[in-house]
This record gives sequence, C-alpha cells and structure tokens, in this order.
Amino acid sequence: MAAVSVAAEWQLLYNRYYRKPEIYSLQWKNVDLSRNKVACASFGGPIAVIRDDSKIVQLYAESALRKLRIFNSAGVQISETVWKNPGGRLIGMAWIDDQNLVCVTQDGTVYRYNVHAELVEPNISMGKECFEHSVVECVFWGNGMVCINEANQVFCIPDFKNPKPCKLADTNLEELPLCAAVIDPQYTMSGNVEVLLGVGDHVLLVEEDGIQEVGVGMGPLQKMVVSRNGKLLASFTHDGRLLVMSTDFSKIIFEHNCESALPPEQLAWCGMDSVLLYWDDMLLMVGPYGDPVRYLYDEPIILIPECDGVRILSNNSMEFLQRVPDSTVSIFKIGSTLPAALLYDALDHFDRRSAKADENLRLIRSSLPEAVEACIDAAGHEFDISRQRTLLRAASYGQAFCSHFQRDRFQEMCKTLRVLNAARNHEIGIPLSIQQYKMLTPSVLIGRLINAYQHLLALQISEYLGMNQEVVIMHWACSKITASLAIPDATLLEILLDKLKLCKGISYAAVAAHADKNGRRKLAAMLVEHEPRSSKQVPLLLSIGEEDTALTKATESGDTDLVYLVLFHIWQKRPSLEFFGTIQARPLARDLFISYARCCKHEFLKDFFLSTGQLQDVAFLLWKESWQLAKNPMASKGSPLHSPRIKLTEKAQGLFSETKEHTFESKAAEEHAKLLRIQHELEVSTKQAIFVDSSISDTIRTCIVLGNHRAAVKVKTEFKVSEKRWYWLKVFALATIRDWDALEKFSKEKRPPIGYRPFVEACVDADEKGEALKYIPKLADPRERAEAYARIGMAKEAADAASQAKDGELLGRLKLTFAQNAAASSIFDTIRDRLSFQGIS
Repeated sequence: MAAVSVAAEWQLLYNRYYRKPEIYSLQWKNVDLSRNKVACASFGGPIAVIRDDSKIVQLYAESALRKLRIFNSAGVQISETVWKNPGGRLIGMAWIDDQNLVCVTQDGTVYRYNVHAELVEPNISMGKECFEHSVVECVFWGNGMVCINEANQVFCIPDFKNPKPCKLADTNLEELPLCAAVIDPQYTMSGNVEVLLGVGDHVLLVEEDGIQEVGVGMGPLQKMVVSRNGKLLASFTHDGRLLVMSTDFSKIIFEHNCESALPPEQLAWCGMDSVLLYWDDMLLMVGPYGDPVRYLYDEPIILIPECDGVRILSNNSMEFLQRVPDSTVSIFKIGSTLPAALLYDALDHFDRRSAKADENLRLIRSSLPEAVEACIDAAGHEFDISRQRTLLRAASYGQAFCSHFQRDRFQEMCKTLRVLNAARNHEIGIPLSIQQYKMLTPSVLIGRLINAYQHLLALQISEYLGMNQEVVIMHWACSKITASLAIPDATLLEILLDKLKLCKGISYAAVAAHADKNGRRKLAAMLVEHEPRSSKQVPLLLSIGEEDTALTKATESGDTDLVYLVLFHIWQKRPSLEFFGTIQARPLARDLFISYARCCKHEFLKDFFLSTGQLQDVAFLLWKESWQLAKNPMASKGSPLHSPRIKLTEKAQGLFSETKEHTFESKAAEEHAKLLRIQHELEVSTKQAIFVDSSISDTIRTCIVLGNHRAAVKVKTEFKVSEKRWYWLKVFALATIRDWDALEKFSKEKRPPIGYRPFVEACVDADEKGEALKYIPKLADPRERAEAYARIGMAKEAADAASQAKDGELLGRLKLTFAQNAAASSIFDTIRDRLSFQGIS
C-alpha cells in the first residue's frame, strides 16, 4: 500500500514519471507574487521580493515606502531594506552565482545587494547610451547580464567578478525585439556572450563583433529559453507552437501545438527532458513524445529552473517538480517486481514478522547488490525523512545478506542525507536535491551558510565531513566583532579565543586586522598577541601603531627581513633621536640598521654615532666619504672638489684625536690631509692633474720628472723622507728623463748613502752602458763590480773583478752568462784554474 500511495502522486509523461512534492509550506505572510517583482536563486537559494512599481496595487496596512525583502526558500525572512535608489523604475532583478542580488534601473544603474540586504559597492553604470535611452529589458545568466535599451542597443556585463560593461554589435532594429535569450559564454564556440533576439520571422544572433540572422522562417518567436547546457533552445511561436531546437538552429528536435496562440507568462526547462509553459492558471509540461501533463493553479507561481527539475514558488508553498529517478521507479512503481521492489517489500514483511521476507530474499539473491544500491540511491533522492529512513533500512537489511557489497556507499549516503536534511530545515531553507548538492559541492554550501550567518551548522557540517573549519571560524569571529560593538574588549576576547582555539593554525592576525578595521584597536592588539607566525603578526602590529612591540617580536623571530620592515616603518614615523633610542637597546636591530646605513645613509648613520658617542666611527665615515669623493666623476683632477675632501679628512683627524686609542689614525689622517693640500697646490701650479691621490714617493718622483726640484725638496722636508729613500727616488727619476748630467752631478754632491749600485742599475735599465761605466768603478764590492760589468757585456773586466773577489762560484755564474762567447768562457776558465791552483774554491 505504501508503494501505491507513493506512485499515486506521480504523473506519466510518455514513458517517464514526474512528481511534484511540496517541500515547504511558506512561513511568510501577506506576500502576493502578483503584486511584487520576485527573484529566486538557483540551488535552493534565497528569494528577493519588492513591490512592483510598474503596477497599480492596493496597499494593506503597509508603508508606502517600497521595501526589498529577502527570504529563504521556506519563506523565513532573512533581511529587508527600504528601496531608496534613484534611477527610475526597476527593470530587472536576479541572483547571480555568488548569491548577490543584481537590480537594474531604467537609467542603466546596476545595484548589488548581499543576502543581508546590504548594498555592495560600487554601483555599476551601463553607460551614457542606457542613461539617455532607458533600459527596457534584462536577461541574466550564471554570473552575467545583458540589457536592451529603447534604442535597441545591446549591452553586456560578461562577468560580475570583473564588472566591465561592454556594448555588443548594433542591431539596426527599428522596433524592440519580441523576446530575448542568452547563451552562456562557456557554451559558445567563440567563448563570448551570444544574445538571441526574436525579430520578425527569424532570430538575430548578436555578438560583440557582429550580428547574424538565424532560424529564418521559424518565427515570429514570442518566448525563448536556452537549456542549462547551452545546447538546446525552447521557443514559443506566434501561432501557439512549442519548438525545441539546437542553439545553432540546424535542426528542430520536436514540435508541439499548444492549442493557444497566447504566449505563456513563463517558459522554463525541467531538467533536460521536458519544457514547462505557464499561463495564468495552468502549468503545461511538454516532452518530446506523448501527451503533455497539465497542472492547474488558482494562484500565481514562479518557476525556478534547477539542474534536475524546477522549483515552483506560489503564495503559500514551495514545490519541486522533477523526473522520478529510475531507482525510485523500480521500487515504488505499481506492480513492480524488480529486485529493489522485492527487497523493500521484504523489509515490510520482516517488520510484520512474516516468513515471506525470507522468500523475497531468496528470489533476488543473485541481484541483491543491485537491489541494495537502488534502495540507497532512491533514499538520496527523497525529501521526506521517514521515507529516506525506510529505504535505508531496506538497504541495510539487504546488505546483511550480501557479502560483496561495498559498505562505504551506505555510509556516504547517510552522511550526505544528514547534511541535506540539516540544510533543508525551514530555518535554514536550502532545499537542495542530491544532484544539486553534488554539483554545488559541500565547500560552496558551507560558504553560503556562513554568508547567511548560519555558522553553527556550517561548523557542524565541516567537522562532520572532515573539512577545514578555519574558514567558518574566521568568518564567525569577524562577524562577531562587527555585531558586538557594545561588548567590552576583554569580554569579547574571551568569547573569540574560546572558539578560535578549536582550529589549529588559524590566523589570529586576520581576525585582529578585522577588529582594527572596525575601530577596535585595543582588541586587535590583544588578539595579535596570540598569533604564532611572526610574518603575519609583525605587519599587523605596525598597522595598529604598536611599533615597539612589532620590533620586539621581529627581533625575537630572528627574521632579518621582518626587522628591516619594522625599522623602515619606525624610521619614517619617528624623530631621529627617538628612533636612535629605540634601536640602541636592541642589538640585532641596531646592527642591521648600521649595516644598511653604511651602504645607503651615511648622514643618518653619522647622526646615530654622534648620539651614542661613537666618535671614532663618525671619523671613519668621514674618511670614507672623502675617498668616495675621489670616485665622483665631477671630482676631476685639480677641481675645487678636492677642498671638501681635505675638510672631511681634517674633521676625521679631529675626531680621532679625541680618543687615545686612535692616535695612529689621527696622525695618518693629518698627514693625508697635508698631502692632499700639497698635491692640490702642485696641480694648480703645474696645471696638470696628475698628483692627487698618488703616494708621497710618486709625488716626489713626479716633481723631479717635471723639473720642479724645489717642490720635490719641500715634499721631502714636510714628510721627513729619509736620505736613502730620497736618493733612490731622485736617481730613478733623473734616469727616467735621461738627464745624465744632472745624475752625475747628483752623485758627486756627497757620498751617496745608498752607494753607487742604484746609479748603475738606473743607467743599465735605460740601456746607457756608457753612463753606467762612470759609476761601476766606484762600486766598493768587487762582486757587485763583476756583476755590473757582466750586465753590460764586458767579460774581461768582469773576470778581473771576480778574481779580486776570489769567488769561484761567482766565476761559474758569470761564465754561464757569457756561454755564447767562447773567448770570454776561456778567460773565466783560466782565472778559475788559477784560483784552484792557489787553493781557493
């Protein structure tokens, strides 16, 4: 009998059964659909209602102000707001995929509201053309919208996530189209929006870059609607025919004569199997085969297409018209003897303690897994909880005798049904079918629950399904802060922490940022203390003005990037002395600041060192700056920029002199400044930029080379250059300019303290053997004389000098020098033999 009562509610459309159970008896009061504009969201979403300003209606004990009211699918009011928006009459209203309500007014202004009737900024303008020529029609799809103005121009917002209105190709129409439909961009070949306009006996396909006439001879079409998958188009013609064709208009799938030329008020797809047409008091369901099914209504209704059926909203109830699933048909069809029906019947006999239960099980033993699966599947498609329970009991009963059935399937269905039944509760009002739930996904359902402030249910579902609860708790915490302006910070902190600790790794910093945004800076500071990740904690502390705490946390983390972030922030906000005091007590921050300032901010670093009494460090910086001036392209040799260098060096010397530990640096800086001054003077007097930054020795040598002997003597005297060093420098300088007379005169001034060897070497290096011969005889050491003679190729004299030295080894080396000269070699051999005879080695 139970099966008979279930199947009695079905309607047969050719060979397919349809049912229309009532999901809710609506909770709202005094809502008349005929007096209002209504927008219903798909996937069991909310319902928006506002009084229709295009109709003259009688007001019953209600304000003349229009109110936008939002209900859930069970008619429970969620929110309301007074409609005060300018822009003229409300032309179109619909929910988009992210459950924002889009409202379009005559002047082309698009307003968006969330489910709490809060205006979402910014408003969008469809452009000047829509402002000048009023909008007359709007067509919505998933996440986009098309509107048509009085000038027959078509405008589009392809995606409200990036709401940029664009104008489609000009239609060149003189009259408004009879009807319009849109093919979702995801189903078009071009990937762009395609708008279908019913014009005369054909359809005009409008795109952004052109228009095209299609379906010639099929019209005029009074109504059009595109199927959910974008492949089929249902249309109602002027002569009362329903045409279903492909959206490329290549073929007509089926045609039905509706026996009325009056166009229906609404035309909608019921899944992919049938089309619904609604007139004032009748709903007609037409399939490709067989006679249509009629449903009569004595009140207005709204058709809400879903992926697997159509929800029907009336003044008092919400129904769901859908094709009966095959699994349900196999169980409840009158006279069914399929395994699933026998298993369901077996449970009934088992409950009545009848032996026929065992008989039924024996009949279907080989098909028991299929029967169990059918009962589980049928339970998933039921809205009635008691029927779900009975079907699952039948599946469980059959499963006990079926060893090969996968039990996970049963558990998963139980989980899914618990979630769906919780969402279908009239207080929540989201009547999802199992197919809609799978298409929507649990994560999106949870997102919609938290947007509706149903945090407890969202948290329970997340926990039950083993999903991440952080999103739910975070949203709850932020909503709690926004709604709890009267609660003291300390009390609210306890409430928040009690829930936030439920989720490991949750971002306290994000909640604190929301608290700061809502003007609760003290609460934000208390919350951020619980954030374990310094990378999130420190930036937020800076944003709420807790710089000292941020610096402490950054240095404790050891992350130099974070320390630098805080340093730069404080640096910009505080006076220099206060900043120096802040970092002086923190070694890591201080060292990082010094490291950075050494490279980029010398002046600031000098101020820091002065404030801390580190004079020697200031001196080193000044000295370094003087050298950097030398690298300045503007500081060309002999330019006035050398004067600042001298001043910087003298300042450094003065600072060094104030500390006993830096006597050497003080003296070095003093002499460096003195040398720079002399070199600068030399460059000015000689008009040659060749002195600055050369050494004392190079300066003396350059002066001699230039013939400025007085200047060379002055440098020698100023820097107390030793006589030996002076002689070395002057000998080689004179040899460089080949002033041999001056060199000879210099050698005779007095006995050279370096001897005559440097004179010889200078002459030999200059390849002046004759000049060298003037000084070789003056060499006191016979060995040096021998080697000097050998260098200028005088073998006999070298041999004589070597014999005076009585050094056999020297003779051997000299012989190798003259190895190419046989006569010279014989001389060295003779002398060595003589020395050997005398017993000298």
